[in-house]
Amino acid sequence: MRSLGLDVGDRRTGVAISGPHGLLAVPLTVIAKSEDAAIDDIIKLVKQHRIERIVIGLPRSLNGGLGQQANKTTAFTDKLSLRVQQSNIGQIDIELWDERFSTVAAEQLMAEVGTKRKKRNQRRDAIAASFILQGFLDSRHSEQKEGTV
Repeated sequence: MRSLGLDVGDRRTGVAISGPHGLLAVPLTVIAKSEDAAIDDIIKLVKQHRIERIVIGLPRSLNGGLGQQANKTTAFTDKLSLRVQQSNIGQIDIELWDERFSTVAAEQLMAEVGTKRKKRNQRRDAIAASFILQGFLDSRHSEQKEGTV
């Protein structure tokens, strides 16, 4: 099952994609548009890549609670879900996934490989989206191995 991962922010949305077998997530793009335009672009990507699942990073606090950004992400998810239904592209599973430390991990990775600071800002959100999606995919595969899914 091919999946799309999203790291939704106030200014940018990072996008990652899985391979057709749903094993590996890779950064795809960063969408820096208004919420409605970003949703339009996401729907285009869903159609273009035959996406069956969208995994959206839910920013939880360190204690697991939900704050203001989590509420914004949930509202975005609801709006995206409605627009997906209205677009007649078929059944798309949309799931929220704990994204704690995904942006920090992306920033750390780019620093370790020597990415210049200017490029980091352009790529960070897509890499964070790939961390979110990879975490989700790994969780699903370990559940399948254990026979719980």
